Amino acid sequence: MLLNLATLFISTSGALGKFIAMPTPVIIWWRSSIALLILFAICKFRKINLKINSKKDLWTFVLSALFMGGHWITYFYSLKFSNVAIGMLSLYTFPVITALLEPLFIKIKLDPIHIFLGFLVLIGIYILAPEFNLESSHVQGILLGLLSALCYSLRILILKQHVINYNGTMLMMYQLLILTIVLAPFLYVMDTSGISTQFPYVLLLAVLTTAIGHTMFVHSLKHFSSSTASIMTSALPVYGIIIAYFFLDEIPSKNVFIGGLLIISTVLIEGIRSRKKA
Repeated sequence: MLLNLATLFISTSGALGKFIAMPTPVIIWWRSSIALLILFAICKFRKINLKINSKKDLWTFVLSALFMGGHWITYFYSLKFSNVAIGMLSLYTFPVITALLEPLFIKIKLDPIHIFLGFLVLIGIYILAPEFNLESSHVQGILLGLLSALCYSLRILILKQHVINYNGTMLMMYQLLILTIVLAPFLYVMDTSGISTQFPYVLLLAVLTTAIGHTMFVHSLKHFSSSTASIMTSALPVYGIIIAYFFLDEIPSKNVFIGGLLIISTVLIEGIRSRKKA
């Protein structure tokens, strides 16, 4: 129940990212800064240790935060260039990308099935695009979604490799702190006046999607294996598309349904395989 609710909350990022009318880096700064304050308060209330153990871990925090920022920014641009369905489905290639990149980070052999699944994902992405023309906003949205997925995968692999002894809420708090500092200059070079009308939606994004959704997801992992969690979060793009249908009146095309089904199927296959091996 907790994991399903977390998935539903996180899936609101698609519709909110598409709807909020402000420059993307400004949206991400507000999202990060508000969520940072909430998670800091949670850490203090729960008396979570905020100490970073080593300089090596500090640089891991910084690098993972930069990849998280890259993931959020390219994802939101993907949503604005295309639509919620294409943006979320392109992003949801990250589990297969992570499986393909994992041998570069830890000493495991590349499983041939991951190459096959990667090929299926490419077919799914090809079907998503009505025509492969770099001037098409839909194609640009797909490419930005794939870049977002790559950034997200690298963030996961970096954190998994180096910082396994930290509280999840504390880890997310530090990444938000770093991102808030890094993105602050954009407040001086981009138009921020939209916050006066968009604040309720930004607040919803920061609180519901980021602080509550991601924190619930981290805590739910205590009760599920990573593979089981990946299977259950396959509903994320489905929830996102349904929310976009009701609130943005976006109706996915037939190509999006077919390509999306292929992408989600590869994630399900990998999740089931991982659970059987565990």
